[in-house]
Amino acid sequence: MVIMRSCRVLTLLDKEKFKLFFNSKSFFSTSNVRQLFWESDFKGGYKSKNILSRFQLIKDGFSELKNEFKLFGKEVLQKCESDPILLYQPGVIDKQWVIHKKEHLDQWTTTCDSDNGEGFSTCDLTINASGNGLFSGYLSTQVPKDGVIKRSGYCSVRTKRIRKSFKRDDYLNWGQYTHLVIKCRGDGRSYMLNITTSGYFDQLWNDMYHYVLYTRGGPYWQITKIPFSKFFFASKGRIQDMQNKMQLNKITHFGITAADKINGPFSLEIDYIGVEYDPLHMEEFAYEMYRLPKNMAAN
Repeated sequence: MVIMRSCRVLTLLDKEKFKLFFNSKSFFSTSNVRQLFWESDFKGGYKSKNILSRFQLIKDGFSELKNEFKLFGKEVLQKCESDPILLYQPGVIDKQWVIHKKEHLDQWTTTCDSDNGEGFSTCDLTINASGNGLFSGYLSTQVPKDGVIKRSGYCSVRTKRIRKSFKRDDYLNWGQYTHLVIKCRGDGRSYMLNITTSGYFDQLWNDMYHYVLYTRGGPYWQITKIPFSKFFFASKGRIQDMQNKMQLNKITHFGITAADKINGPFSLEIDYIGVEYDPLHMEEFAYEMYRLPKNMAAN
């Protein structure tokens, strides 16, 4: 009898263990993420440090109503005027961002690895003595000794999302332009230009196009013109096997990243960033768009 009761108890314990194991997160995978393609939030898990109370959010919302109604009035006026650009003049630069005043800095935000405890780099966007925007800081590839971070060393500056009245998302429409133009004065480093085309679904939130900006050291300004067809497609920093041309009518952000793996200070002085139309540029996309055989790459 004692042996039978002991076997019965062991059987019940095994059932309970099986239920716990079946309901646990490690039943199908050993990682914390159970959904391969699902994104929990737009920032990829990087939470804001400034968490406001619900009362403060409501208070700030009411304080912004006046500005939102003004912006809504401007939108209605533009709709009634209905004055679109019908003819784009070749060689004329349409300046999208000019960094000469402190008010212009409100359109930008900076980030680096030290902001999230993933490194020791620092950066800032300021107005220098010459009255131009200065993206500067210190780049460090030193990895924190936490056993989690494997690579480090990046600093980035990015425009804020363009919005309509009442915080509605909007897009930059560069469909009629062919080149990105930037007037800058660098330090000889290489920087990465980033154009974000975030889509509606979570799998498209991190869609981004990149191209390298090579700068010259010295006191002279440089004007760099880059065709949009030269930008290559990537997601979360990984170049995608299946390349496709940029949707120029769905631009959400523009950014510049310093991550050339060289420790030390960096400095990039920016006058303006604009777009230009060149009717002689006929190239649609500079990279291969063919589909590879199955099991060869991501299709």
